[in-house]
Amino acid sequence: MKNNIKIILAILVIIIITGGIVVLVMNNGKDTESKRISRDESKANNSNETTFTTTDNNTVDNDTTDNTVKNETTNNNTTTDDSSKTEKSDYEKYAEKQMAKPKKGESIAVIHVKKYGDITVKFFDDVAPKAVENFKTHAKDGYYNGVIFHRVINEFMIQGGDPLGTGYGGESIWGKGFEEELSEEILPYRGSLCMASSGTGTSSLGSQFFITQAHYDEETAQLLKEYYQFPQGIIDMYKKYGGYMSLYQQYTVFGQVIEGMDVVDKIASTKTDSNDKPLEDVVIESIEIKEYK
Repeated sequence: MKNNIKIILAILVIIIITGGIVVLVMNNGKDTESKRISRDESKANNSNETTFTTTDNNTVDNDTTDNTVKNETTNNNTTTDDSSKTEKSDYEKYAEKQMAKPKKGESIAVIHVKKYGDITVKFFDDVAPKAVENFKTHAKDGYYNGVIFHRVINEFMIQGGDPLGTGYGGESIWGKGFEEELSEEILPYRGSLCMASSGTGTSSLGSQFFITQAHYDEETAQLLKEYYQFPQGIIDMYKKYGGYMSLYQQYTVFGQVIEGMDVVDKIASTKTDSNDKPLEDVVIESIEIKEYK
C-alpha cells in the first residue's frame, strides 16, 4: 500500500513539474513576441529618430524623440481576416505595381554608399509627392552628402538622413515638419523607402529616411494574422516580398529599391553598438537624381 502511495505521489510530482515547464515555455514565448513588437515599435525615432516596432528582437530607435516609428498597427486601416479573392488579387496587383521597374524617363535616385556600393530607388510621386520632393531636393542640394546611416538593425531596417548623425537632427526643405502621406496600395515591403517620424499624426517628417530590410518570417506572419488581424491578401504578399507589415499605414512609403538590395543587406549586417549605430561609419557619399533609361 505504501509503495502504491509513493508511486501515485511520484506521478503527481511529475505532472506538476511538467505542467509548470509547459506553462513557463508558453509564457516565455508570448513574452518574446511582445518584446519583439514593443521593442521594434520604439526604435525608429526621427525627431529626427524613427522608432519601429518589429517582430524580431531588433529595435529601431533613432535616439530621437521626434521620429518614432510605432509598430502599433491596429484594425483601423485594415480589413478583417476573411478577405475575399478579389481583395487578395487587389493586394497582389498593388504589390506588382510597387515592385515593377520604373518607366523610361521617370526619376530615380542612386544612393552612393562609401565602401558598400550603390542603392537605386524609384519614387511614388503620385502617392507621396511631398516626401518625394523633399528627398529629391535635399539630394540635389547635397544635403545628404557625407551623412551616415546612424541606425542599423538587421532584419528590420537601415536609417539615415540626419546631418548630425545622432537621430536628433535634420529638417525638411520647408524648414518645418510635414505630415504623413499614407496609401492602402503602397506597403512597407522589403526594400521600401520610408520617411522617419516622431509618430503618426505629429507632422514631424524632416530629412530622415529608412529602408526596410526584413525578410519574411513565419512567426511574424502568424502574429500579423492572429494579433493584428491583417487580411490574408497582405500576408500572402508579405510572404512573397518580405518587409515590415506592422509599419503599414503608420509611415510614409515614398519609394522602392529597384537595385542594390545586396548593399542594403551588407549595411544591415554590419556590427553596431548598443544604440544600433554602426561601429564604423556607413557614409552616404552622395545621392544622384537622374532619369531611368
